[in-house]
Amino acid sequence: MCGLSGEMRFDGGRPDLAAVERMSHRLAARGPDGEGIWSRGAVALGHRRLKIIDLSELGAQPMTDDRQEITAVFNGCVYNYKELREELRALGHRFRSTSDTEVILKAYQEWGTACVDHFYGMFAFALVEHRTGRLILARDRLGIKPLYLAQTPGRLRFASSLPALLAGGDVDTSLDPVAVHQYLSWHATVTAPRTVLAGVRKLPPATVRVVEPDGSHHEHRYWQPSYTRRPEYAGMGPSEWRDAVLEALRTAVRRRMVADVPVGVLLSGGLDSSLIVALLADEGQRDLATFSVGFESEGGTDGDEFPYSDLVAREFATDHHRLLVPSQRVSTALDGAVAAMSEPMISHDVVAFHLLSEQVAKEVKVVQSGQGADEVFAGYHWYPRLASAARARAADRYAETYFDRPHADLAAMLQPHMLPTDDVSGRFVREHMAQPGAETALDAALRLDTHIMLVDDPVKRVDNMTMAWGLEARVPFLDHELVELAAACPPELKLAEGGKGVLKEAGRKLLPHEVVDRPKGYFPVPAITHMAGPVLDRVREALRAPEARRRGLFQDSYLARLLAAPDEHRTKRGANALWQAALLEIWLQTHGI
Repeated sequence: MCGLSGEMRFDGGRPDLAAVERMSHRLAARGPDGEGIWSRGAVALGHRRLKIIDLSELGAQPMTDDRQEITAVFNGCVYNYKELREELRALGHRFRSTSDTEVILKAYQEWGTACVDHFYGMFAFALVEHRTGRLILARDRLGIKPLYLAQTPGRLRFASSLPALLAGGDVDTSLDPVAVHQYLSWHATVTAPRTVLAGVRKLPPATVRVVEPDGSHHEHRYWQPSYTRRPEYAGMGPSEWRDAVLEALRTAVRRRMVADVPVGVLLSGGLDSSLIVALLADEGQRDLATFSVGFESEGGTDGDEFPYSDLVAREFATDHHRLLVPSQRVSTALDGAVAAMSEPMISHDVVAFHLLSEQVAKEVKVVQSGQGADEVFAGYHWYPRLASAARARAADRYAETYFDRPHADLAAMLQPHMLPTDDVSGRFVREHMAQPGAETALDAALRLDTHIMLVDDPVKRVDNMTMAWGLEARVPFLDHELVELAAACPPELKLAEGGKGVLKEAGRKLLPHEVVDRPKGYFPVPAITHMAGPVLDRVREALRAPEARRRGLFQDSYLARLLAAPDEHRTKRGANALWQAALLEIWLQTHGI
């Protein structure tokens, strides 16, 4: 896990090495163990290294192959790198390191851009062909690893975080009205290739882009599972599906233990993270380090789930660590969490992940996390309502169920220059839902959530908050083979037992029943949920700041209503509307926009 950056010039000039160095410096937290800059012709690459695989300097980046044909920088982990190395050796390739980065170089030499089809893992990489000057950019199937782009006439810059691009300079930081519309419609999610800044884009998941020396480019999406019932699974009953899911998850967890350093687990006490712990114990892991976080209660809302995480830790004899965060610490930690955000995120657990990651990074460099299971296996409470819709009405039902607010409401919130003329968020969902390859309304909703909403909310949140402390988070529920299996699973098996039915059945083979049968937990951060004391003070400060007034994003009358009753105004999905508006402004101010 690392941070990469770079620049490619199309105007005959040399890349700005000082800008690449500034971007690389901004990524230092993602890679505290080493750094490097490389330049040739019109391209420069920067890298910050977190040592996980091949701890020697032979694994340092930027890395050039032994034939001096290609140079690459890479962020992430290719879990099957050992198997690929042996396959490539048999094809005549020689290796000087034991790193997965070198496997990427040799795989590209052997298979070209199709090398990504061979990788099991999470990755973003930039690769330069010395002879042609061509630049290859690629991102993993589920978008676990980020890659941001900023293009101006004559130049393309790229980096693992949006703030790194800002550090490079010369970025158009005007707001993108379509992205703001999505932010206010989808719980702060902005879909690739957009960001809230007009001058910054992100490479979509499962995409390879080939950039020519003249600045032209082409890209292709190399993976998209079918959300239909597939012939190879015909005749499988509930118990066969349970066993298939459990075996695929076991494989996914085992893959993510590949490292030359210890691997821990973020243990919430819910089904998903508890299954990871159970499977690791089943694999013979002893003294596994597990970590949980909780918060002080506010407004009658409990702020921790320690009884469940303690139960799992005792059951599997883990080396368990608990972090209890006082409410006062939430407000002071908020600014650090916002500074770590590549894009504004309103989910409360972003602060929790930031605080927890700070402590976990003192103990281990790699953790597994249960993120993604709810989208992949239909765990959220709104899925039954989506499933009851006819396939033709899937988009309408999704908007009714999932959106924070309808397009019409935005006219009373945003200044006129920030309001798109039509419902751009609704149109996006309608177009995505209309695509073939999803059999039922639920299939269409899960495809949208897994490949769009999940990527640019929970997955991004985990990456940003853990990497702010040089901690690598691995997410076995987003193993692409497990996602393919779940996509083919009959909807009724996923919806059973209030959601994630097939996963709960798998859990019953390994976990205490109290964990499997407990009500679904949502990460509570009461100080934010109820706009308590210092958090509310920070919100008022941001919305009344001169920068906010000059920006003129929201209508004054709308903000006045929110501030007059901070805990009353809620989105359709129950989020605090004041927090949603304020967080965007806090993020913009924090990053000097």
